[in-house]
Amino acid sequence: MPGFRRYAATVAIFASGLYLALLIAAFGVISLLTGLDVIADARAGELAGPVATGAATLFMIGCLLLIALRIPESRQRIAPLTAIGIGVGAYLVWPLFAAIAYLLGNGDPVGALLFFAQLLEGPFAITVGVAAFVIALLYMLVLASRIADRGRPRWPWERDDDE
Repeated sequence: MPGFRRYAATVAIFASGLYLALLIAAFGVISLLTGLDVIADARAGELAGPVATGAATLFMIGCLLLIALRIPESRQRIAPLTAIGIGVGAYLVWPLFAAIAYLLGNGDPVGALLFFAQLLEGPFAITVGVAAFVIALLYMLVLASRIADRGRPRWPWERDDDE
């Protein structure tokens, strides 16, 4: 794996870790300020929230790795529409996997569909999408700023310039 691709994949994994940490912190703050539970329906079970958050994080890792591994270093750009697409995708993945966990736990497809719709309009799904958009945009900024990187910074006495 060439140097840039290794760097981009490493940054993608760290950005996804940052995304997961941001989600956990934001869920806690929103829950504290509004008095809402992340998964308000007790019939969903205890795994619906972690499954949904894990799925959104895996979606984020996949999208960032696609950017890292498929786009050459010279074509790395900040693409707001791509970041919006990643945000919308994460916004849909989070309640979808929570509803799948609900369905597997209860076997009630109508209840899972209603649960999905309830989660879509809540502040937690919106937070998942906004956080994905911001992290994807920042990730693209980091990759675009590395174009034509000249290595580590050097002290004046380390430079090979003949002056």
